[in-house]
Amino acid sequence: MSSVDWNTISVGDALPALVIDMSATRIVAGAIASRDFMPVHHDRAYANQQGAPDIFMNILSDTGWCSRFLTDWAGPDAMVKRLAIRLGVPVFPGHVLTYTGSVTAVARDGDDGLVEVEFSAVNELGEHVGGTATLNLPIRAPAV
Repeated sequence: MSSVDWNTISVGDALPALVIDMSATRIVAGAIASRDFMPVHHDRAYANQQGAPDIFMNILSDTGWCSRFLTDWAGPDAMVKRLAIRLGVPVFPGHVLTYTGSVTAVARDGDDGLVEVEFSAVNELGEHVGGTATLNLPIRAPAV
């Protein structure tokens, strides 16, 4: 897989959507991987006692999924320099998350190309997460 060529990126470019079927296994695995042992992320009965209909995804997993959305588009040479997210509605097992986004700014910093992106992920309940990010891409010399 190659990285996006910074020279071809323009403000307004849409990133390809990322669609994720969220299962209980994915939610629990994300909580375990991020060492978040709060029972609402793996124990349905506990989540129900707290007023939730089921276990739900944790914010550290959200950070990972947002980063994946960005780097799946930008490629392996991209570096996520800044990621700012805000949470909305929860994600429960059985929900489908759909990530979309667009380029809001492109700038050059020496040999690096900076790309600003605005994105969101929605599910059946509404917007689950929204945010902005800055990615750094190496600038390739134009083909001769």
